[in-house]
Amino acid sequence: MPRRRLSERQVQRIRTIQERRRQHLADRAENALDTVRDEIAEEAPPRSGRVVVRHGANLAVEDAGGHITHCLARRNIGHPVCGDQVVWQDTADGQGVVTAIQPRHSVLSRPDYGGHDKPLAANLTRLVVLIAPEPDPSGYLIDQYLAAAELIGVQALIVANKMDLLHASAEAAFRARFALYPAIGYPILWTSLRQPATLDALITALADQTSILVGQSGVGKSSLVQTLLPDLDIQIGRLSQATGLGRHTTSTATCYRLIGGGFLIDSPGVRSFRLGAIDRETLQRGFREFGPHLEGCRFADCRHDREPGCAIRAAVEAGEIAPERLANFHHLAAGLGPAWA
Repeated sequence: MPRRRLSERQVQRIRTIQERRRQHLADRAENALDTVRDEIAEEAPPRSGRVVVRHGANLAVEDAGGHITHCLARRNIGHPVCGDQVVWQDTADGQGVVTAIQPRHSVLSRPDYGGHDKPLAANLTRLVVLIAPEPDPSGYLIDQYLAAAELIGVQALIVANKMDLLHASAEAAFRARFALYPAIGYPILWTSLRQPATLDALITALADQTSILVGQSGVGKSSLVQTLLPDLDIQIGRLSQATGLGRHTTSTATCYRLIGGGFLIDSPGVRSFRLGAIDRETLQRGFREFGPHLEGCRFADCRHDREPGCAIRAAVEAGEIAPERLANFHHLAAGLGPAWA
């Protein structure tokens, strides 16, 4: 018997019920924290740390010495995420309670089922966009990632992986296809896991940074993470032992220490990444090469489509903006809502 297709209203109702149940479970944990542990926590001196894993109400907080403590968070401080710098205190049971979230320098978010921004990771300094010859790279997705990096104020880097799959002429064509990005300030590193020396520049670029890898499924993200983190199993085991989170340390955003210095956040959430609720002016700021031309448009609300006196289209015709970038801007803009129709 074929399955009955649910209406959008029914789907939304199911999502609302599920979210209410998740919130009820989180409230139970937070209420227990408030009533049982707060007085004990007040007696301990405040400490600083970084959230390296969050799963529901459970947090793994790492101090400057690399020691990890299983913590819960007070309900009135907001929602800490992987990468957050926090203030926490020891409790009598050898665990901890997070009492404050330090100001974030950056936060990467994506919309949840209700269309609200859901933070994935905080305090990033570098966003690494991973592409490969197979599957065929999506310029639209690349530009979406780059726009996000611009809007949250982090450095973006493109890494072309699996270059060993291409013979000489195909490699030349592949490099030429993406030459527009270095021209506007986004460097590209050409790598292959079968040629370890090609990873040297990437390891240097990640040193002393807090980075996250994003990209299409199949570009070799998991294999690259394994290579960049040769002690990955050890780090996962240490997290699991300290927090009791077990398999959840690999199913949620996790911040790992890089051997060469810095941190790498591995998050399954970026697989379905997309820009949240932003307007036209905000989206324009995500395309860095548009900046010098925006004030030249005749109309303040120019959509850079068919309006007369559009400085952006003039820049495309003059070769100052790649036509692919303008096309992807329109593609992204079309998804922002009916005002773009």
